Amino acid sequence: MAGPLALAAPQLIDLHPPAADMRRLVVSGMERQPRQLPAWLLYDDEGSRLFDAICRQPEYGLTRTETALLEQRAPELAQALGPGVLVEFGAGSARKVSPLLEALQPDAYVALDISAAHLLQACRALQQRHPTTPVLGIGCDYSQLERLPAHPWLEQRRLGFYPGSSIGNFSPEEAVTLLRQFRKLLGPDSRLLIGIDQPKAVERLEAAYNDQAGYSAAFALNLLNRLNRDLEGDFRLEAFRYHAWWQAESSRIAMALISRKPQTVTLAGQRWTFAAGEALITEYSVKYTPDAFGQLAQRAGWRSLQRWSDAQGDLSLHLLEPDDGRSSEADLEPDSGQQHSDR
Repeated sequence: MAGPLALAAPQLIDLHPPAADMRRLVVSGMERQPRQLPAWLLYDDEGSRLFDAICRQPEYGLTRTETALLEQRAPELAQALGPGVLVEFGAGSARKVSPLLEALQPDAYVALDISAAHLLQACRALQQRHPTTPVLGIGCDYSQLERLPAHPWLEQRRLGFYPGSSIGNFSPEEAVTLLRQFRKLLGPDSRLLIGIDQPKAVERLEAAYNDQAGYSAAFALNLLNRLNRDLEGDFRLEAFRYHAWWQAESSRIAMALISRKPQTVTLAGQRWTFAAGEALITEYSVKYTPDAFGQLAQRAGWRSLQRWSDAQGDLSLHLLEPDDGRSSEADLEPDSGQQHSDR
């Protein structure tokens, strides 16, 4: 267990993940039907600030609900997870892990995220709140990571943590690939605690992604600012409107910028024509019933152990363990994918 003495500073291992080929990915997304760009493009500095504002809006309850559930059930969660090192995937600002750290008292906390600089800042803040828990940040693309780096803290049993229903930003097939990758990184004696946003009344879902204050719209439109800045685009923000709607057949929210009129834009050295009413998808957010997520996890070689939910049944925390009898080594081979932020 962590020693009684306060630690001076968190450690950081920067694996220097290669920069995404933004131009190639954007061109590929613009050629799709419907057009869809990688969701991570939304999160430049201004986009991250706007997303934090979205999480505070009354319509968007996911963050508050999950945080409250973690606080209320932390002792039960810690007991179910058992001893080991807690590994958080896509930790970002590491805002949700504190109740779990307090109850679990893990041998160490390891945060994985794509931006090493942002990760170090988050780890420093977390280390101040939990001075006796060893903290390690790993700058990496965890979806493409073959193995965790050699480090004494990572030689112990590993416990995965993936909150925020971030897996909903992946298609179901991509989600299976990602869960397989988590199995490979965590090892055979691991457990994984994952947050899942569940289907609910359509009016509530659509309101959550169309907040009255307009932060969701500003968040999406800021993508055009980034494209103009980074890829020589000439998008006019006033020529698009934001809209999010429920797609029942896919059990997901679609978020898009809708062209107000026929228009042609320049982006990444090419010209692109939009029809009036044509959608540019900024992201999807898949919602899973407990049974549907259990089946998804099973396909990836995980067995469901326990589930915790809020009183309204809006969100679940699922505890999984590897089901090695259902999988082969071939199942654990990594596939292409991209990291997504909470949404």
